[in-house]
This record gives sequence, C-alpha cells and structure tokens, in this order.
Amino acid sequence: MNTHNDAPEVSYDDPGRHAMTQRVTWVSVVVNIFLTAAQVVAGIISHSQGLIADGLHSLSDLVCDFLVLFAAHHSKDPADESHPYGHGRIETAASFALGAILAATGAGIIWSAGVKLQDVDNLPPVAPLALWTAILALAAKEGLFRYMLHVGERLRSPMLIANAWHARSDAASSLVVALGIVGNLMGYSFADSVAAVIVGFMIVRMGVVFAWEALQELIDTGLSVEEVDGIRQVIVDTPGVSSLHELRTRRMAHRSLVDAHVCVDPRISVSEGHRIAEVTRRRVLESHSSVSDVLVHIDVEDDLDHDSKSQNTPDRSDLIRQLAPVLSQLPEPQRVVLHYLGGRVEAEVYLSRQDFGDSAAGRGVEQAIGRYLAENPLVSSLAINHRRQIFPVRD
Repeated sequence: MNTHNDAPEVSYDDPGRHAMTQRVTWVSVVVNIFLTAAQVVAGIISHSQGLIADGLHSLSDLVCDFLVLFAAHHSKDPADESHPYGHGRIETAASFALGAILAATGAGIIWSAGVKLQDVDNLPPVAPLALWTAILALAAKEGLFRYMLHVGERLRSPMLIANAWHARSDAASSLVVALGIVGNLMGYSFADSVAAVIVGFMIVRMGVVFAWEALQELIDTGLSVEEVDGIRQVIVDTPGVSSLHELRTRRMAHRSLVDAHVCVDPRISVSEGHRIAEVTRRRVLESHSSVSDVLVHIDVEDDLDHDSKSQNTPDRSDLIRQLAPVLSQLPEPQRVVLHYLGGRVEAEVYLSRQDFGDSAAGRGVEQAIGRYLAENPLVSSLAINHRRQIFPVRD
C-alpha cells in the first residue's frame, strides 16, 4: 500500500492538518454525489443491476465521507479531563464504522443480485449507456484514489488512507461492472448480475479488513516487532540506562504511545534519575516520528523481583523510629538515605559533626548498630557518615 510519494510528511501538530483533511474529503463528497446520481439514474434507465449496485457503493462512500469529516473535526480537539490522551481514537472508531457500512452494503448487493440470478431468462438487456457511465465512474474513482492516498500518506492518517483504498475498491468494482455490461451486450444476460455479485463480495471483503484493523487498534494492539525493536535499542543505548525490563506500546489513530521500565544505578540521586528518564523520552520521540508520547519509569531493580521481595521492608517513618534508640548517642543527623535493594534496606546516616571518632559514644553506637542489624534481617547495613565541610554552602 505504498506509493512513490516524495512530498514531505505533515507533523501531527501542524495547524494545517485539519484543513487538508477537510479539503480532500470535500473533494470526495462532490465526486461521490455526482457518481451516485449518474450511476443510479443510468442504471435504472439502462436496466443494469451492476451499475445500480455500483451506485449504491458510491452512496456508501458518501456516508463514509461524512463520517471522516465528523471524525476529523472532533479528533483535533485537545486533551481534556475526560480524555487525557486526546480524541485521536475518534478516527479509529470512524474507520470501524466505515468498515461496517461497507460490509453491510456489500451484503445487500449480493442478496439483491442473487435474487435476480434465480430468474435469468427474464433479465432485461442492458443499454449501451450503462457501459459509458461505468467507464466514466472507473476514471473518476481511480483519480480520487490517487489523490486521497497521496494526502493520507503525507498526513499519516489511517482514516484517510482507508477511505482512499475504499475509492480504489470502487474503481475495481466499476471495472467489474463494465466487464459485466460488455458481457450482457454480447448476449450473456446473466453477466451484469454476476458482476453485481462480484462487486458485492469485493465490498464485503474491504469492509471486513477495515473493521478488523480498527478493532485491533481499539483493543490496544502494540506496534510491529520491527518498530518495538527499534525503540528498545534507542532506550538501551541511552547514557545512564543499565537495562530495560519492560516495554509496552499501543496505537491511537495516527499516533503511538510508549511506556518503558528502565533500570539505573541504584545510588544516583532522584534528580539524576529524572534526567535520565527525560533524555530517554526525548531520544525516542526524536528517532520515531509516529510516537507522540513516552512514559519512562525509573527502576533500580527488575520490578517483579523487587516488588515481591520488598513488600515486608519498613518504610522511612518506621525505620527512622526504629533507629532512634540506636542513634541516640549521636548528634542529630543531617539526612538519612535509604536504598531498597534485593528485598532489604541499606541505610546511610549523614552527620555534621566528626568529633566522636573512637570515643566511648562511638563505640557504644557501633555495638548498638550491630545488635540492631542482628535483630532486623530486612536491614542489610547501616552506615554512619561524618561530613567535613570544605567549601562554604551558598543558599
């Protein structure tokens, strides 16, 4: 489904995106109004079941065009409290509705033509007007397909691309109808109705394909293996990321959303971990234009292992309360840093004074820490750090 299109792609945030979608859809509306009227009227006058079926196909195109206009108008709405991820899924819902309309239209055409084929001997001959109308419809629909696909690929809009291939199916159906009319004019009275049945099956198949693809997106189907592997490599190559243990993707209309769980050095600061997350996010967005947002979760260990082992470890307030008697002989700590690693806690206590060295107080604290660690296996270590201020601290 690729064409040789050298025109640059349009950004998702381009203010002209909505205008381009509306313009191409209104062109399709005008063409389909003309074709619906011409095919149905000419089909009735010339007694062509196939041409009438093709006219009904064009009418379904017209309904789909208005669906596209509706979806394009509302999908551009910004995110709000009720729709924090935006309204892009409206395009997906419209694509699903488009597919359902196609399938229903095709089934109706098959039924109608099948009924007529049960009485082949009484089928009326088709007038030459039907052939010229079918040829005109074929040329118009092929031109419409090429124009809509060109714009749809520039905008990377699955809804417009789906509507373009809908137009191509119309062109193919018009070709089948033209061949059926030729067969009828050559004396094969059933050929026109057979062409109508073939057109019906073509329409049903196209509708099922569109509806299935939209359904896959609505149930949050992820990106392709190739796309996921590319995103994974970008994340792993980010400085500061030691490993990646979970990566999830999903589509939302013409955009993709990514969330990743990455491991970093467990002893870096929160701010450094945040910066690594921001760098990771920016690298993915810059390297994959279809991705609209990336959520990076910073871990120090694999989530599954870490969560299962650390469920019983004490939180900060409990641990500080437990340590109060142990550290009662020391000055007030400036800060306490906790590391939750391997299902246990490592505590680092930072003091501003350094004058108890080998004093009795220091030895008493050392013995108290030893007893505490022996009685609390979930705490793996407790380090006392004496801070020496070398440079003045400026507020």
